Amino acid sequence: MLAFLKNAVLGKLIVGAALGLSLSLAATANAYSAPKTVLVVGDSLSAEYGIARGAGWVALLEQKMKSEKIDARVVNASISGETTSGGKARLPALLGQHKPDLVVIELGANDGLRGLPVPSAEANLRAMIAAAQAQKARVLLVGMRMPPNYGRAYTERFFGMFQTVATSTKSPLVPFMLEGVADKPALFQQDRLHPTAQAHPIILNNIWPTFEKMVKQP
Repeated sequence: MLAFLKNAVLGKLIVGAALGLSLSLAATANAYSAPKTVLVVGDSLSAEYGIARGAGWVALLEQKMKSEKIDARVVNASISGETTSGGKARLPALLGQHKPDLVVIELGANDGLRGLPVPSAEANLRAMIAAAQAQKARVLLVGMRMPPNYGRAYTERFFGMFQTVATSTKSPLVPFMLEGVADKPALFQQDRLHPTAQAHPIILNNIWPTFEKMVKQP
């Protein structure tokens, strides 16, 4: 009788352990199979200013992920005219609402065009990255250059800011999102500031290699 009781208890323990292991494995599988959320916080360059809906690089990014069988949804929280201070103010609510796995920060151009102090923009970008990382989200920083008429000292300091921030926060960086676009006037709208729809596939090609590595990480 004693032996029977011991075997019964042992059997229950084994079944319980097996059930616990099964639930744990199922939870892990669900965590990896759940679609990722990508949050893009940018300005007019990401908000499809002056072009048809669905023609901008963010929409093209979502299409690219679908074609690559990457299970992820994109939340485009970009606003035309946005500055780093505006992005910093909006980001906490966006993080709480969408709980992104990956945050793409494409801000700074409007700070530069307005001649705002580079240290202020740098501090805002750092704060945004810190907020995202505190929520366990990975961050991709997208850099920008200023036109040469802003003066060599300012343009170099502005461009270097992105690398400085990326290095210190251990965030991957796309150095210049308009690489291959900025030197081609035909790829800009009449305001000479905003790219045409034809330029956005090039912008995506600049961002995709770094983004792909990040979004495919477990």
